[in-house]
Amino acid sequence: MTQFLTVKGALLEVETFKAESTRAADTALVLLHEGLGCIALWKDFPQRLADKTGLDVVAYSRIGYGNSSPVETPRPLNYMQIEGEDWVPEVLDLLPYKRFILVGHSDGGSIALVHSGFNSGERLLGTVTLAAHVHNEPLCVASIEKAKEAYESGNLREGLARHHGDNVDCAFWGWNQAWLHPDFLDFNIEEYLPRISVPVLAIQGEQDEYGSKKQVDTIVALAGGPSKGLMIPNCRHSIHRDAADTLLDAINEFSNALIIQ
Repeated sequence: MTQFLTVKGALLEVETFKAESTRAADTALVLLHEGLGCIALWKDFPQRLADKTGLDVVAYSRIGYGNSSPVETPRPLNYMQIEGEDWVPEVLDLLPYKRFILVGHSDGGSIALVHSGFNSGERLLGTVTLAAHVHNEPLCVASIEKAKEAYESGNLREGLARHHGDNVDCAFWGWNQAWLHPDFLDFNIEEYLPRISVPVLAIQGEQDEYGSKKQVDTIVALAGGPSKGLMIPNCRHSIHRDAADTLLDAINEFSNALIIQ
């Protein structure tokens, strides 16, 4: 079921994937997409996750992505902090659930950590990160430079346009220009981690082309609540595509432990 929520004067595309057999009707998993993602780019993962966990799954396209309202570029270099502090709380307040588990991929994982450390309240049960960044790395910058080349001279723009439509340029450049800005080399959200009180599961592929194991190690070491890391072999940055079954099992185990508490 697709709908649009009005947040800060913008329309955000939202889709709810219903579980076949709901075991906690007041609780939902909320997906936060990657820097070039949107609802459509999750493909069949949200419905598979709902069926696996028995929880409704809500995915939304952030401003400037998918069918949501466009955004002006360049984005501010603290755009992920802005999303986690200002936008995520408003989205959650508009959803018909009392409790949430955040599942964020890449930029979405970083945004989930910001929100978890800034304003989790009593409604947030836990947070799952998929290839999140808590600091910048040369490996990430090199891969984002390659993405710029593919967008300008390859077929990346054409492929993304099928999912983002008229938002394709603001989606790509809003992400790419920020990450390649010289001042973004100092990107770091580690200050939020000790303030997180909910359980955190940090997952990453061993062959992630955008980040090293240092990201997971830092999250686990600094998170204020119970935390666990999981490195998945033979898996790159898009964990929900490269290792979907392993990921579904991990999130199901994590969410089940939170629900039965």
